[in-house]
Amino acid sequence: MTGQHEVVHIGGYTAESGGRADGIVAARRDPATGALTPVGTVAATPSPSFLARHPALPVLYAVNELPDGLLSAFRVGADGDLTPLGVHPTGGAEPCHLAVAPDGRHLFVANYGGGSLAVFPLDAEGVPGERTDLVRHEGHGADPDRQERAHCHMVSPDPGGGPLLAVDLGTDSVYRYDLDAASGRLVPRAPRLRTPAGVGPRHLARHPDGRRCWLVGELDGSVTAYDLTPDGPHQRARVDASGRTGHVQPSEVAVGPDGRFLYVGNRGVGTVAVFALDGVAPELVAEVDTGGGWPRHFALAGAHLYVADERADLIRVFRVDPGSGVPEPVGEPVEVASPTCVLV
Repeated sequence: MTGQHEVVHIGGYTAESGGRADGIVAARRDPATGALTPVGTVAATPSPSFLARHPALPVLYAVNELPDGLLSAFRVGADGDLTPLGVHPTGGAEPCHLAVAPDGRHLFVANYGGGSLAVFPLDAEGVPGERTDLVRHEGHGADPDRQERAHCHMVSPDPGGGPLLAVDLGTDSVYRYDLDAASGRLVPRAPRLRTPAGVGPRHLARHPDGRRCWLVGELDGSVTAYDLTPDGPHQRARVDASGRTGHVQPSEVAVGPDGRFLYVGNRGVGTVAVFALDGVAPELVAEVDTGGGWPRHFALAGAHLYVADERADLIRVFRVDPGSGVPEPVGEPVEVASPTCVLV
């Protein structure tokens, strides 16, 4: 943090992936107004498409979404500058997501192209060691173009200590794993969740109460509500991710901090949809244009929402009404090349 500003890091696609970014960008965020001011590239690293922070240490992690995937770690300075701490192969192609265990002792990577899930131990300084496990998913889905084999798209550790959830677009599945902390290896927990054919699950969001989650289907444009039970997720309801006509390809999903609203980014139609969560099924209460057609990722921070539009080279800032949950745009869009992740 610098003065009254907070530091935000932004990942993006570089030339290696057909993008225009140079690496990880730092920006100053004004918590009062929501204003975002980029200060430049702070790590020239290839296609850092998703970012995560250590829960207790000033360490940032990025997946390098390359044919031979990499995990990069950086020490974060007071002004958001990044000092490299190491690079490790992820064991698979096109890693697209990563997450740190709540206790800060392990890091998990989803290899999209490899259809696999990698585990890395983290030492007392948050530095990754050599990979301790690589679990490969097998199978395919109904879509011959997008589901020809497994495509792990997200890893979601349970803040409450329950099983890790691994979302696989290619096999229409959410796998559950327990971590053996001593060995750093994953132990499958049956049964896995199988979605209807062709859903193409991408990301999920957990409710703060730990008892519910919502899963977006990238291929069928859906949002499915689940109860989280010891026997696995149990479906409660399934709704459309957008009320608009046209191409709908959901991207990010998140629950607001008070647990009342769910937010879904929709590529194609270029919107963020807002759902109320006070009923059995999510209820669409608003759908807001994001200023571009490809909202790849978004992040909630305080009273504001930051939407990264990968193809429009911009981040749009919104203020979220605390009563209605509806975002309203503030200021002008912020120019950032090929943004794919906003880490607040």
